[in-house]
Formats: sequence, structure tokens, C-alpha cells
Amino acid sequence: MDRRPIVFVTEGGEHIWAIINSLTDRFGPMTVVLETPYSKRELLMRRAKKLGWISVAGQLGTMVLIRVAKRFLNGGIERIVAGEKLETSPRVGHEIVSVASANGPELVEIVHELKPATVFLASCRLLSAKTLAAIPCPVINYHSGINPKYRGMNGGYWALATGDRDNFGSTVHVVDAGVDTGSVLYQSRGKPGKGDTIASYAMRQAAFSRDICARAIEDALAGRLTPVDTGLPSRQWYHPTIWQYLWTGIRRGVW
Repeated sequence: MDRRPIVFVTEGGEHIWAIINSLTDRFGPMTVVLETPYSKRELLMRRAKKLGWISVAGQLGTMVLIRVAKRFLNGGIERIVAGEKLETSPRVGHEIVSVASANGPELVEIVHELKPATVFLASCRLLSAKTLAAIPCPVINYHSGINPKYRGMNGGYWALATGDRDNFGSTVHVVDAGVDTGSVLYQSRGKPGKGDTIASYAMRQAAFSRDICARAIEDALAGRLTPVDTGLPSRQWYHPTIWQYLWTGIRRGVW
């Protein structure tokens, strides 16, 4: 592999490819490390140990609903893609390295071979302290939520669902071993569009957050990453349960 300044680690997803393609236009080709997602069974088992099976069953209901919504109500996502001129698929020529897990030895080997200025994470599993310690360059992450107030899952949805519309946005932060707990570098806030739902919020956030991803990488390349203090409280969020989701939709009109 040729040396490249950025190694991008992800499980994939249309909104993530929109970010990758935007960054490629800005910085040139990068190596994309594409990891295999947790199986749904493994993910649910892990979550049930922490939250209990009743909550997880409710979250599973919402996950199924989101999948159905993306299939039958995809027009909202398509409007965002067209309106923002997003490219949501891998381009021909992308250097993609598939791995079972970002915590396996392959990622560290790739980083040591390519010697990038930064490793950029987006929509991938939590890196272990051991993996982070083995990576000599800065590791930064794109998160679809305003940290630390909306760490975890569905940050944009939860900001709207709790009536905190001013914090509908995204964060780029330094990575540590916690869940979105690293120091904040940049944040971008925007507004959902007409007809946006939990199925399309991530694409909307990606569209207005491409610039902060580029700015963080520029800082990493220049060796000037500068954390900021947001002054916000910290909380980790998960998928809403199906009953939370329906009640919030009826009560607040947030779907």
C-alpha cells in the first residue's frame, strides 16, 4: 500500500460514504478500513446485559421500524442526497481493506505501514485501550450528536425528542477508551428538514458536518489539534424503545 495521510475506519453506511467522498475531494485518496459489524444477536446480548431484556426488546422494535422506514420512505434520504450533492457509495479506486474488527491486529499493522497523520473513525466499534496505545498518531472520531450531552446512539433524534433543537448536530472529537468521551475538537449544528425522521437524521447531520471533519483533519495534518470545553453535561443514549418512539412522535411530532 502507498503511504496515505489518512486512514479511515468504519463499518460503512451511506452517510459515512458521503463523508469519505467529501474528504477524498479535499485531501486525495485515503485507505478505508472496513470492519465487519457486530451481529445483531451479539449486539443485543451485550446491550441486554447492561439495560435488561425489556429495554432491548423495545429497542429492537424501533430498529426494525427504522429499517422498514428506510425501505418504504426513502424519498426523504434521496432528497437530502440530491439537494446536498452527496455521494453515498464507494468510488471506483478507493483502497478498501476489510477486517473482522478494528481491534484486531490488522488495523495496527496498516497504521504502522502507512504512517498516516491521523486515523479517522466514523460508525465503527469502540477501540480498546490496547489498540489506541498501539497507534502512534492522533485518532479522531465523527459522531452524529453533540457531545458530551448526546453520546452514544441517535444523538440528533434525542436532541429533538427532548426539546433541545438547538443541539441537533454533530461532533468531531479525540478518541479515548470511553463511549464518545474524548475531548471535543469541532461541533456543527443544523436543523432537520421537512419530513426528516429518525431514518434520515444521520444523513442530514452528515451533510452539514462535512466541513468540521475536514477542519479536524487539517488540524491533525498540521499538528495543531486543539480541544474545546463545551460546558455541556454528559449522558450516553441508546436506541429509543418502540413505545418511547411512538409516544414521542405523537406528543412532540418527532419521528
